[in-house]
Amino acid sequence: MDLRKLKKLIDLVEESGIAELEITEGEEKVRIAKAGSGHAYVAAHPAHYPLPPQAAAAPAAAVASAEAPAPEEEGHVVKSPMVGTFYRSPSPGSPPFVELGQSITEGQTLCIIEAMKLLNEIESDVSGTVKRILVENGQPIEYGQPLFIIASA
Repeated sequence: MDLRKLKKLIDLVEESGIAELEITEGEEKVRIAKAGSGHAYVAAHPAHYPLPPQAAAAPAAAVASAEAPAPEEEGHVVKSPMVGTFYRSPSPGSPPFVELGQSITEGQTLCIIEAMKLLNEIESDVSGTVKRILVENGQPIEYGQPLFIIASA
């Protein structure tokens, strides 16, 4: 979908009284929903990654979980640098990049965030141990949303 068209749709959702808009063009599907702050976020779901059941059945729950406060645990919190869809593995059926309790090094890939058909690898900015994974595979995520908690090495 064209970036200008997507931007215009986001602006229309933010200015209107609607809470959510979902558009399908061919194999592309885009959902634009207002978060609690009134700002819209976008989740794109191309054909190779089907919509997760919880996102299709309860979009309001996905918005509510995105607004949850950061957990109060000790460790370094890795936050999402963008809006998109969270994936733990490089492709469906592949093993996850990291597992709970795994030792990781700075620069190691933790997950992929898909935004507008681009797969963005998210790397750890610290070394340590994966203490918690805060997001489910295939879940839409917000900018700044906590993804992982890494305990210092």
